[in-house]
Amino acid sequence: MARSRFERLLARVLRAAVGFLLTLFEMLASRRCARSPGLPAISNPLLLLSGVQLARKIRRKEVTSVEAVQAYIDRIQEVNPLLNAVVKDRFSAALQEAAQVDQLIEEEEEGGGEEALEERLPLLGVPFTVKESFALQGMPNSAGLLARRAVVSAGDAPPVALLKRAGAIPLGVTNCSELCMWLESHNRVHGSTSNPYDRRRIAGGSSGGEGSILGSGGSVIGVGSDVGGSIRMPAFFNGIFGHKPTTGVVSNEGQFPPASGLQQEFLCTGPMCRYAEDLLPVLSIMAGPNAHKLHLSSEVDLRKLRFFSVPHDGGSLLVSPVEQQLIQAQRKVAERLEADLGVKVQELSVPQLKYSFQIWGALMAAPGRDGKPPKAFVELMADHGRKVWPVWELVKWMLGLSSHTMAAIGLALAEMVQSSQPSRFVLEQKDQLQRHLEELLGEDGVLLYPSHPHIAPKHHHPLFTPFNFSYTGIFNILGLPVTQCPVGLSEEGLPLGLQLVAGRLQDRLTLATAVHLERAFGGWREPSTT
Repeated sequence: MARSRFERLLARVLRAAVGFLLTLFEMLASRRCARSPGLPAISNPLLLLSGVQLARKIRRKEVTSVEAVQAYIDRIQEVNPLLNAVVKDRFSAALQEAAQVDQLIEEEEEGGGEEALEERLPLLGVPFTVKESFALQGMPNSAGLLARRAVVSAGDAPPVALLKRAGAIPLGVTNCSELCMWLESHNRVHGSTSNPYDRRRIAGGSSGGEGSILGSGGSVIGVGSDVGGSIRMPAFFNGIFGHKPTTGVVSNEGQFPPASGLQQEFLCTGPMCRYAEDLLPVLSIMAGPNAHKLHLSSEVDLRKLRFFSVPHDGGSLLVSPVEQQLIQAQRKVAERLEADLGVKVQELSVPQLKYSFQIWGALMAAPGRDGKPPKAFVELMADHGRKVWPVWELVKWMLGLSSHTMAAIGLALAEMVQSSQPSRFVLEQKDQLQRHLEELLGEDGVLLYPSHPHIAPKHHHPLFTPFNFSYTGIFNILGLPVTQCPVGLSEEGLPLGLQLVAGRLQDRLTLATAVHLERAFGGWREPSTT
């Protein structure tokens, strides 16, 4: 009892200190950061179609692929100067590929028509964007690392190649955090990406460029990666859908930095989409030969599922409390599911979740199954060049001379004191949590859980709350499929959202629930209308 009181007191002191620092930072920043005006409104109706709908119209010759691609190019050129989301485009090549698609459709009329095209090329003529850390032929692949600013991809990462093989047309690559290990997309190569709902706020990380350009209406389908929430946090902050698949289903090859050690079991590649109906077909394509493991074609009867809700992590000392408007939004989702489906959403407390950061940090630093430790972060920062000394980099950063961001330097400093062997206590908490959730969810359970404790933070604020990603990171360690869903807007006009979690290989359950919640709560909302 005494320990519990001490922990609560310590938590209050820590949060008061963070609150003071944020207030001070806000006072300094407010002098130069007035609220930014909204984005230009979307004027082309093609931008308001899902990828599935757009593909259908292209196959039926109701619109040409050239028209669709040009519409997205126009939108990117309109919003990207305000957001800095797309860091390198391939517009000329995309238009040429779109013209080839239109020619193919003309010729296909004599060889089987629309149904044959849909079977062979389900995304024929549909534009998409790719996180810059993935290889896309002819595009940069720096992962925000200054030492790699001249690196250009010679080929395509497998998930990108599969989308292209399905007929989709890449428009370019989008910004990420340095080495994809921070929750704000900011680096010394391409700069900082902003949130389309309020440019004073972050787009998230590390797939923040994808989240931003999708949320702004400048893309309809995107490719992201996620080792601690890098798909789901940007999807949440930018008001779109994002899916972290069951571990091991979608290939992680062809991206930098490559996962090593036990991290290989936690990294996931998945789709980011403005419309929920696109998640399943895009995931099916990206999964390639592993798609059959997910039984995505099996019908899901939501009325027969069991639903659970956990409103917060139980009170971690390291993580911010969940904002009341997010707790209320999750409660409204539970009430709506009960009303629409006739189910009972059971609210639970899961004590082990308050150790989410400790579990994630310990397992990320652990050796792989072969006994080899993960590659040191300072080695990735050097990228085969001159050795990086974190303390010296911190001094250089304070003088404005470092080639790295403060977030990357901070992670390198933390790595110096991180043990490579998880403590017995942490492993016990992880094992208990894994068993509990797998038994709870089974093959027919869906868990509602916050995507983040705050709505989209302002630029650089995550430096003061670096462990808040724990709400997403824990599910990478557990290997469970998770879909982030937008569920309306906050008092400030910023996206609200929550995560849907299911048992291993039960991705179709969260995807089907996401489609229902899109109908119930409106899904993505155009930023300019807020």
